[in-house]
Amino acid sequence: MPTTRTACPTTTTTGDDRPSAFAGRALAAAVLGFFVITLDAVIVNVALPAIRHDVGGGITGLQWVVDGYTLMFAALLLSSGSLADRVGARRAFGIGVALFALASAACGLAPNLGALVAARLVQGAAAAVMMPSSMALIGHAYPDPVRRGRAVAVWAMGGAVASSCGPVLGGLLTMLSWRLIFFINLPVAAAALILLARTRRSPHRRVPFDWPGQVSAVLAMGGLTYGAIEAGAAGFAAPRVIAAFAVAGVALAAFLAAQAVRAHPMVPLDLFASRTATVSVVVGFAFIVGYYGLPFVMSLYLQQLRGLSALAAGAAFVPMMLIGAILTPFSARIAERIGTRALISTGLALMTAGLAILALVPASTPVWVLAALMVPIGLSGPLVMPPMTAALLNAVPPHRAGVAGGVFNTSRQVGGALAVAVFGALLAQPAGFLHGLRTSLLIAAAASLAAAAASLLLRPAPTATTGRTHDQP
Repeated sequence: MPTTRTACPTTTTTGDDRPSAFAGRALAAAVLGFFVITLDAVIVNVALPAIRHDVGGGITGLQWVVDGYTLMFAALLLSSGSLADRVGARRAFGIGVALFALASAACGLAPNLGALVAARLVQGAAAAVMMPSSMALIGHAYPDPVRRGRAVAVWAMGGAVASSCGPVLGGLLTMLSWRLIFFINLPVAAAALILLARTRRSPHRRVPFDWPGQVSAVLAMGGLTYGAIEAGAAGFAAPRVIAAFAVAGVALAAFLAAQAVRAHPMVPLDLFASRTATVSVVVGFAFIVGYYGLPFVMSLYLQQLRGLSALAAGAAFVPMMLIGAILTPFSARIAERIGTRALISTGLALMTAGLAILALVPASTPVWVLAALMVPIGLSGPLVMPPMTAALLNAVPPHRAGVAGGVFNTSRQVGGALAVAVFGALLAQPAGFLHGLRTSLLIAAAASLAAAAASLLLRPAPTATTGRTHDQP
């Protein structure tokens, strides 16, 4: 049935081929993609004892079952964002989902620990392709900034639900077989591909790949992430950690030099002429330092110093995660009422207050009180990340949505990796665990406070009446 277009690009008539139907399918596919990306970052932890019993291996091998995914995910995000813009978000997302499904099947069928780690590396690479392309897919499907903000809030639900249910779902599936935590990805990926096949092709840019930029970016992010992971276990003075950070520093310098002189750079440096793009990097980094750093240090505290079981310690985080999941769908509507800038700064202020209070309460504070004090940090999730993502997509031109998503998510991954490394080192200091815990939480609070100040530099978001705007000069 033919469609009728009006002056407004988002106004449509009836028919299954109407733009809104295509947009809905693209959003549903992106939600499913974000769900499995997040799920596989958290679900595997509870299955590690069962994996070790079945396929063997030591603690280091099991660590790389978790960290291999994180390493490849972080190392390839910038390259994947560039790929999404060059080949089109729809094609890049489809490639990522298909590869993710194949890698998940390989994980579930792995005969030994080495094969499992290798499959997890591929899975992390596929997740890196999916993440920025899913953001770009939404950006292209929803040109109207108000509808895009609401779509991003729905998309964020994929990650929120996965974070909340991942440990519980992992525990239930592991009771049957740990291999099911990977096989569960297959029907989700199939559904995403079916939905994706019924969406419109995404715009793309036919420009050469920036190979110097690609290689140096992978080396920089890979070295930084590997160094952060190993620092958590071996300390920052370990030779391999120092070597990894040195490689990252040299590669970063080479990357910036390449981006400044290449005709078609992977990450155009003038992207950061957008104030929103620059602020998003600061906010993404600082937010994840607190949001990922808190569960890391508090879960260790609750088990090692308060004597809780793993299940009881996990239960202490349920109110924090649940409130975030419940509020996420409404974040866009709240932003429309009070403004994106006010919402983001409020969320970061809540995080700052929650982290600072947790750092200063007495060691004898009841666990239920600690769980209640973590709720403001859970509230900060939907108040910060969905509106920040929507603001970023509104601030960059469509042909840069993929690379902007790659840069944004890279800042988040760096924040998470460094938080775990630095906080882990502080917990192991001679001054004692409790001193390291308080110092870690105060560092996270300072980072979120700095991000709150940076968020005040955001310009007012475009509205449905003013249309989409870019804040680049």
